[in-house]
Amino acid sequence: MRIAIAGSSGRMGRMLIEAVLATGDLQLHGALDVAGSPALGQDAGAFLGRTTGVSIRADLDGALAGADVLIDFTRPEGTLAHLATCARLGVNAVVGTTGFSDAQKAEIGVIAQSVAIVMAPNMSVGVNVVLRLLNVAARALHEGYDIEVIEAHHRHKVDAPSGTALKMGEVLAQALGRDLKTCGVFAREGVTGERDPSTIGFSTIRGGDIVGDHTVLFAGTGERIEISHRSSSRAGYAQGSLRAARFLAPHRTGLFGMNDVLGM
Repeated sequence: MRIAIAGSSGRMGRMLIEAVLATGDLQLHGALDVAGSPALGQDAGAFLGRTTGVSIRADLDGALAGADVLIDFTRPEGTLAHLATCARLGVNAVVGTTGFSDAQKAEIGVIAQSVAIVMAPNMSVGVNVVLRLLNVAARALHEGYDIEVIEAHHRHKVDAPSGTALKMGEVLAQALGRDLKTCGVFAREGVTGERDPSTIGFSTIRGGDIVGDHTVLFAGTGERIEISHRSSSRAGYAQGSLRAARFLAPHRTGLFGMNDVLGM
């Protein structure tokens, strides 16, 4: 399977390139970066001291032509441009980008009528197992427990709360029969009054090189229950992405999530 990587000179892009090169069934076929990047023209494996024969380029058609799957962890506007080219060239896609608006998500749904896409706010297998655990916990702890989602990421992350934290909130709200758009509390300052027990609170931390920490706190009377996931490297995201790419092999159209990839 021929894989193209978007954002190939970034932290996640390099992790994906390294992961692809370490497999026996996947081939690095294309490497994309933004126009003006100092990495353009370099071999995609140069940071590893390897020669792959794949140059980093900004030309979408050139990088994607002949690829089977694009893996994209960039930013919403860039991802949408990449997906439009994928639809035109018949290239499937794995999308780990976060921060999409509802309108942008709807646009991706339309593109998925032309190519197959796996889209998830977090490609980690562990995180997606945690999402299932949260569904069970929320149903059991629906009375007498306040729910808070706490997430921490590196200083360079541009969206908040993280896509993973929002997905956790959506899973919790759905399990409780609520709508996150009305029950989510994303900021507290000043005299806020007592906590509304029907809300789901979010706290965001940004600093240093934190890869990604997520904790859901169920705070009751006399006890606390915490369900956490902590990433020590981006390797888990990369391996989950490759698993998603393999899942797409028999598919030509459709929008899928990691539950589909993992058979959950």
